[in-house]
Amino acid sequence: MQLKMFQVDAFTARLFTGNPAAVVILEADIDSALMQSIAAENNLSETAFINILKRPMTIRWFTPSAEVDLCGHATLAAAKVLFDYYPEFARTQIRFQSRRGMLNVRQVDDRICLDFPADTNPEVVDIAEHGALIRSLGDAPTAILRGVDDYLLVFVKQVQIQRLTPDFQYLQKLDGRGVVVSARGDEVDFVSRCFYPKLGVDEDPVTGSAHTLLIPYWVEQLDKQSLLARQLSARGGELHSSLHGERVSIADDCVIFFQATITVG
Repeated sequence: MQLKMFQVDAFTARLFTGNPAAVVILEADIDSALMQSIAAENNLSETAFINILKRPMTIRWFTPSAEVDLCGHATLAAAKVLFDYYPEFARTQIRFQSRRGMLNVRQVDDRICLDFPADTNPEVVDIAEHGALIRSLGDAPTAILRGVDDYLLVFVKQVQIQRLTPDFQYLQKLDGRGVVVSARGDEVDFVSRCFYPKLGVDEDPVTGSAHTLLIPYWVEQLDKQSLLARQLSARGGELHSSLHGERVSIADDCVIFFQATITVG
């Protein structure tokens, strides 16, 4: 079996920055175990599989070690491939059926815009009960929240986010998907870093799905509807974001690095 595959740098307009994702084009369903094997072989934080012949198109995401329910940057990458190479399926707006429900993606000027469900009611967690988590990061937050997928730890200053040196072995033992740390930004509205060692990704370069939790939090804190966010990983990336009721809008550009044909099975 031969499958078309692309590698795309998402949340950036420059190659070798942002978050790389693989996008595999399907015209028929394939076994989940094969998807996982392809994702492990790619060894990127996410590989997206889209079936272009289904209506609506389906999308699934795999890290090197597990399938996930929601992924932002690989959805952005998949949309970039469809808009550029499969316009007959994409037109100006794409609807993906996913494990987290219906996801809409559209082109707005020179950006691709994700429409995702917002994580608006996180649980406030008692900091005193998470001393081990705080020690594993090396600094104390002012608040800890538990969202649908991730823990969110809020700090006072951007420099604290930059200096964190997580104990990934400890973070791997936590319940939930991973840990997101955030603070007000020096040059943007807010900054973050995202850690997912349980999924085989110690630090994700740019994490769209984490912003379904971050955007509602910072919209309330900053009393602003539209926000510019920056993820402070080594590769880095920026996200133009806003809150619309129970949905978040996350927009930026993508750059296609290569396209290829893979042979499997």
